[in-house]
Amino acid sequence: MQKSSDLPAGFYDENCRACPRLVDFLDRTRAAHPDYHARPVAPFGDPHARLLIVGLAPGMHGANRTGRPFTGDYAGILLYRTLHRFGFASRGQSISRDDDLTLFDCRITNTVKCLPPQNKPELAEVKRCNRYLRDEIAGLSPDSAILALGGIAHRAVLLAMDIKASLCPFAHGAIHRPGGRPTLFDSYHCSRYNTQTRRLTDTMFEAVFERIVKHLNAIDRLS
Repeated sequence: MQKSSDLPAGFYDENCRACPRLVDFLDRTRAAHPDYHARPVAPFGDPHARLLIVGLAPGMHGANRTGRPFTGDYAGILLYRTLHRFGFASRGQSISRDDDLTLFDCRITNTVKCLPPQNKPELAEVKRCNRYLRDEIAGLSPDSAILALGGIAHRAVLLAMDIKASLCPFAHGAIHRPGGRPTLFDSYHCSRYNTQTRRLTDTMFEAVFERIVKHLNAIDRLS
């Protein structure tokens, strides 16, 4: 079982209370659901991963409940199934943070580590939480890959790498190669809305992972 304690200290702070709106919402959520995690959610996966997947924020009854990114909500179904298919996960389902699921060469994190009201973090909250994402990305090798799930995650990654958003516009399937830094891959978020409306299909999502695997395999052949 992979644990948050295996991650470098700068990746997140379970006791962070830097965003007043999020702190208040989490406190009220914890009172209503005392069995929920209801705290900042740690990244999950390999501390030395070459693939970093960046989501939006914990879902109310998903990661905010279980304490593991994309676990317990609809969005995690497609994500973990795809990770398993491409060899990044020991199995295709994430049940709880206490199960035996292991990620290989992959780590999942969020743009904002705390549950936001209506799943919509404010820009100030994204910027305040960006220091954790910045530390995560700084720990990646330049030949690593980052997968941004959605436009907000995409822009947060660029902010963490000090890249102007206008230089790398978000588009599903886009690949951005900033010199000397990890390659950024874009995908629509694997949310219930996007998958049920067919804005994002299994085939579309898998095509993004095929490009990521191709990138990592090419690096392996050069090393």
